[in-house]
Amino acid sequence: MSDKSFPPALAPFLRHIAACNSAVLPGGRLPFFCEAEQIGWVSSTTAQTLQTLGIQRGQSFGLNTGTELLPLSQTLCDMGLYASHKEAFDVRNDSGIVLGQVDRGAIPVLGLAAEGVHLNGLVEREDGLFLWVARRSMSKRLDPGKLDHLVAGGMSAGLDPQTTVIKETQEEAGIPAELAATARAVSRIEYALERPEGLRRDVLHCYDLTLPHDFTPVAEDGEVESFHLIPIQEVVALVRDTDAFKFNVNLVLIDLFIRRGLFAPAEAAILKNALTDRTV
Repeated sequence: MSDKSFPPALAPFLRHIAACNSAVLPGGRLPFFCEAEQIGWVSSTTAQTLQTLGIQRGQSFGLNTGTELLPLSQTLCDMGLYASHKEAFDVRNDSGIVLGQVDRGAIPVLGLAAEGVHLNGLVEREDGLFLWVARRSMSKRLDPGKLDHLVAGGMSAGLDPQTTVIKETQEEAGIPAELAATARAVSRIEYALERPEGLRRDVLHCYDLTLPHDFTPVAEDGEVESFHLIPIQEVVALVRDTDAFKFNVNLVLIDLFIRRGLFAPAEAAILKNALTDRTV
C-alpha cells in the first residue's frame, strides 16, 4: 500500500514507522556468516577491513565458529571501526540459538540483529492514563537529550527479556524487582534502518508496567536527566507533531496507542500493519 492511500491524519505517525524501516537490504552490502548461517550484512567500508583480516568467502564474509565473534569485534574496535561499549551482546541465529557474543558497538558495524526491551511506565488515574517519560542524559552516546521510555535497554549476553526488564528497571528508574516482575509482555517490534553508527536491525520486546500513584522514579545510573509524568494525550501530540522522542520509542508508543484504543479501528488496523510491514 502506498503512502497516498493512507488517511492524512495518520501521516505523522506513519513517518516514524517509515523512518525506522529505511534500510534496503542488501542495498550494496555483502552477507556475513557464522559457520553456515548468515547473521549480518556488512557495508563496503567494513568489507574492506574484513578482507585485510582474511575472512572473505567469495562474495561474502564469515567465521568458522561462534567463539571467533568476540575476538573479531575487539579487533574491529582496535582498528577504529567503532568505540567499544564494554558490554557483550549475544548473537543469535534465526531460531534464537546463541552462536556467540560481540561487543555491543560492533552490532551495527556487522549488521547483526540486536534485542532490547522497552517498558511503558503507566499510571491509571481518575483523570485518565498517564505515562512516565524519561529525558536522556546529554552524556549519552546516542540521541542525547531526547525523550525516552521510563525504562529501555539492550539485552546483554546471557539475559532474556524478562530478566533484562527487571535489571534495567532497577538501574534506570529505581523500581524494586518485585514491582518490575509484574510487567506484562505486550508486543514485539522489528525494524531495520540506517544510522550514523551503521545498520540497525533491532528486535524490541515491549512491556507495560502499571505503577502506583505515589511512585516516583529515581535515576540510578546517570543515563537519565529527568523523569516526567505526562497525560497520554500529550504523549500522542508529541509523537504526532515532533521528533522529541528517541527514534525507536515512537514505534513502541504507537503500539501502545493502538492497544489503548486511541485510534479508530480502521486507523488502528493500518498502523498495526505498518508496524509489521517493512515495505511501508
